[in-house]
Amino acid sequence: MLNINGITVRLGGRVILDGATASLPTGSRVGLIGRNGAGKSTLMRVMCGFLEADGGEIETATRSRIGYIAQEAPAGNATPLETVLAADTERAALLAESETATDPDRISEIHERLNAIDAWTAEARAARILVGLGFDEEMQGRSLDSYSGGWKMRVALAALLFSEPDLLLLDEPSNHLDLEATLWLENFLKSYRATMIVISHERDLLNNVVDHILHLEGGKITLYPGGYDAFERQRAERLAQIEAARNAQTRQREKLQDYIARNSARASTARQAQSRAKALAKMQPIAAMAEDPSLSFAFPNPGELKPPLITLDMASVGYTEGNPILSRLNLRLDPDDRVALLGRNGNGKTTLARLLAAQLPPMDGEMRTAGKMRVGYFTQYQVEELDTEDTPLEHMTRIMKGATPGAVRAQLGRFGFSGDKALTKVGKLSGGERARLALALITREAPHMLILDEPTNHLDVDSREALVQALNDYSGAVVLVSHDRHMLELTADRLVLVDDGRAEDFAGSLEDYTDFVLGKSGDRSAGNSQGSRKGSRKASNDAREQEKRLRAAVKSFEAEIASLTAERSAVERAMFDPSSAGAAHAQKTMTELMKLRADLSGRIEATEAEWLAASQALEVAA
Repeated sequence: MLNINGITVRLGGRVILDGATASLPTGSRVGLIGRNGAGKSTLMRVMCGFLEADGGEIETATRSRIGYIAQEAPAGNATPLETVLAADTERAALLAESETATDPDRISEIHERLNAIDAWTAEARAARILVGLGFDEEMQGRSLDSYSGGWKMRVALAALLFSEPDLLLLDEPSNHLDLEATLWLENFLKSYRATMIVISHERDLLNNVVDHILHLEGGKITLYPGGYDAFERQRAERLAQIEAARNAQTRQREKLQDYIARNSARASTARQAQSRAKALAKMQPIAAMAEDPSLSFAFPNPGELKPPLITLDMASVGYTEGNPILSRLNLRLDPDDRVALLGRNGNGKTTLARLLAAQLPPMDGEMRTAGKMRVGYFTQYQVEELDTEDTPLEHMTRIMKGATPGAVRAQLGRFGFSGDKALTKVGKLSGGERARLALALITREAPHMLILDEPTNHLDVDSREALVQALNDYSGAVVLVSHDRHMLELTADRLVLVDDGRAEDFAGSLEDYTDFVLGKSGDRSAGNSQGSRKGSRKASNDAREQEKRLRAAVKSFEAEIASLTAERSAVERAMFDPSSAGAAHAQKTMTELMKLRADLSGRIEATEAEWLAASQALEVAA
């Protein structure tokens, strides 16, 4: 059992946690959620003892080991494997002692304890965890200092998982992971035996791993049974009850106010009016549910361009002359494409994204782009490079040179930066707000294609849902690199696997790819044989061409129906108001107009039937 008893924390004069209280069952797997800035990480730091609360206490079982990733990534000459093995401090201490112990009884005790903690399989267990997080055998033996900060944080996560604490605390563990490592982590956490609390905005992880949701809002915490979908249902029911109670209270207040106004001046009813006034004064108002403007994304839609937008013909790309990372690229991207780039970090997803964004030239082959095509390219680097001393309004004004103040404000408003929020310094914005500002900046010219590399980092669950909605409403092409499976499932209709120096269409669904990554789809080499790849590519290309033909037919029928309907309306105006008839119908008799209207109605009906058949076929093909 873990008890959170009345935890209060004030930071910078602001109350972050206000008497937060909850009891978590032993062995439970809890998802700690809340809006950006609500205080999730603050509460977790109190739990692990890094931060002292201003009031209240945390109660845990006696002698329980608490595991939490330190703020600083591990560094030095040690290898990832050595670093992970060292996380089991008891094993390390016993092995060190066994080298110097001379007392036979103590030596026996050491070996009995080493057997009890399964010390002899530790290296294999550590290696499996590292492989799951993306480290192959060669990478496990390299120095930590040869890795970037993101990979070092993976080592820190591997060490924490290997140490198997009694209370596992994870704060956004997938932030430095790709989709493949995220899938492995989710699978690993499903079988974790001790109590676990994880801060995450990954909807799939919160549904598939946790059995309770701890919701932090307004400094208070509420525990809900079940995963995230269950929480959403319970939360919606609770909010509906609160809104109903608020409406009932409003009616009661209005009734009391009306009685007081009508009866205060009359001696016979003054006492009753006074009594009702006291009741009205004691009535605590139920707050209305506040609408959050940060839950709004609206990408400006571009004008139409003829397909294709981009064609790669035997193209190669890389960073060092003569050493391409990706070769023999044959891809076509059209205005209505929604593409997810799959593959482990380091395989070239970002390199391909940069090629498509024209930030890298092809080393070989050819890349053809549509004339006047505009691309909006989002990366985490853009978020990190924002000037912390400038406001969103200053950033947007500087980059939209020549635009009117109204146009600048309108673009900021599409991403939740209205009113005073546009005047807040970037340094005081949350990570999610900075990500929204970066998205606002890259879409200022209504790009025909959005290339988004991990856009959901720092966005909470609600903001991710808003981003999904905005992408689905956007009329341009989308290329996504993301470890958020939920977002990929709802936005991408084409999967491209970047692996082994190539980028090719993946013929299956995202669920098929998940099984493939987790080893449930059989031998990897069998699914990737040359013949299989060619067959899959041909089937995929044929399906895409069929879908494009149907989509074009649907649009053509819609345009024809609109034209015929407009023409019939003109005929009807001429029939019932001859003075408004256009030149084409002014000289026609009523009989001629009636025949023309009947002919147009028949053509509309026939075209609508063709449109319906094409629409149904498109639904099946998509």
